[in-house]
Amino acid sequence: MDETIRQRCLTIASWMLEHNATVRQAAKVFGISKSSVHKDMNERLPRLDRNLSRQVTALMDYNKAVRHLRGGAATQRRYREARKK
Repeated sequence: MDETIRQRCLTIASWMLEHNATVRQAAKVFGISKSSVHKDMNERLPRLDRNLSRQVTALMDYNKAVRHLRGGAATQRRYREARKK
């Protein structure tokens, strides 16, 4: 594995855990696609650091479990703001 990709995987994983971030947030901050973040976290990271990989997987599973709640809250905010205008 290329050293830059290896370093990117570890950096993104650490950042995601530090900020409790979603894949979308990480992709935006690091300027890469969501697909690249997923590939880094699900395929490359387990080969580099198993413990870190388990933590990131747990975070990603949690984010997946609550995404319907975030979507509902975003819709609620959008309509509330539209009513104010």
